[in-house]
Amino acid sequence: MIEINGDKCHSTLMKKITPSLAYNESADYEEWKAQIEAKLRELTGIDLIEENACEPQLTIEEDIHMDGYRRIRFVFYSEIDAMVPCYLLIPDTNEEKYPLMITLQGHTSGMHISLGLEKYPGDEVYSTNSAFALQAVKNGFASLCIEQRSMGERKPLNPADRGHNCCYQAHNAFMLGRTTIGERAWDVSRALDLMTEFAQIDTERVAITGNSGGGTASFYAACLDKRIKASIPSCSFCPYTASIMAMLHCGCNYIPGAFRYFDMEDLTCLIAPRKLLVVNGEKDDIFLFEGTKRAFETVKKIYAREGAENNCKLVATPEGHMWVPEIVWPAIDEFIKL
Repeated sequence: MIEINGDKCHSTLMKKITPSLAYNESADYEEWKAQIEAKLRELTGIDLIEENACEPQLTIEEDIHMDGYRRIRFVFYSEIDAMVPCYLLIPDTNEEKYPLMITLQGHTSGMHISLGLEKYPGDEVYSTNSAFALQAVKNGFASLCIEQRSMGERKPLNPADRGHNCCYQAHNAFMLGRTTIGERAWDVSRALDLMTEFAQIDTERVAITGNSGGGTASFYAACLDKRIKASIPSCSFCPYTASIMAMLHCGCNYIPGAFRYFDMEDLTCLIAPRKLLVVNGEKDDIFLFEGTKRAFETVKKIYAREGAENNCKLVATPEGHMWVPEIVWPAIDEFIKL
């Protein structure tokens, strides 16, 4: 019997295709960069999302003093019927202004993990290493936790969702000409708009980080919002063919049609010359480190074109697909000067 390989057609196409907007040293750089930005906005559906924007209706739900920081919970609307819960943590060190670190959880049970809280069975696996917001406060930042779409308090209510919580909403976004990546980046930008309401936040010094799905959103949000001065994606920056096209991933990672035009490393032109600190585990089995290293060679070329060779850096951890605070925060402290 003839052996049938259901993946072969796509695998062959992946090997044949060179994305039409892949970085080319001989191309006009500024023209190419403008084409990349326009195509990313088109494919992520950002313009469609913006058409559905509304007044934020900011509501403070909690403002309490914790051990060493002030914790503010608030909600707002990033677009019609899209309510976004957030926590803002401000250190108790009497500084007039604090740099802001936006911290995004990946596929955990929600943003409460960033606060070191355990609400559900299994949270203990994440609550120490992945308490991004508490770690940011200890390192001198105010921290903004944003509940990402399809996660935590924003998980879908539809009982028919049989995969990751994100899949049902991600697939509907595709049908509407949107993407979850675009929606999450939009939520970050709208939350950043509101930081002017908090006097102790220095909106000129903003960085963003997260692991896995949080790292993915950290990267794309920085591509789409130039107010973010530094992006620190962890276990998420990798060529598509060595990550989301190499194995099964959940729907929120995908931008339909993207590989016809660009790969992930090409998009770093939209962050350069701002700081980019890429973190990846050498044993990561879903965002393969060899791919990340290969992609970072293109990143270095792009940053050189911007005259900012020293503004990009790759940091390897000896672990797998996980946040490693004892490596990440010293790297941030050394490299990200806000």
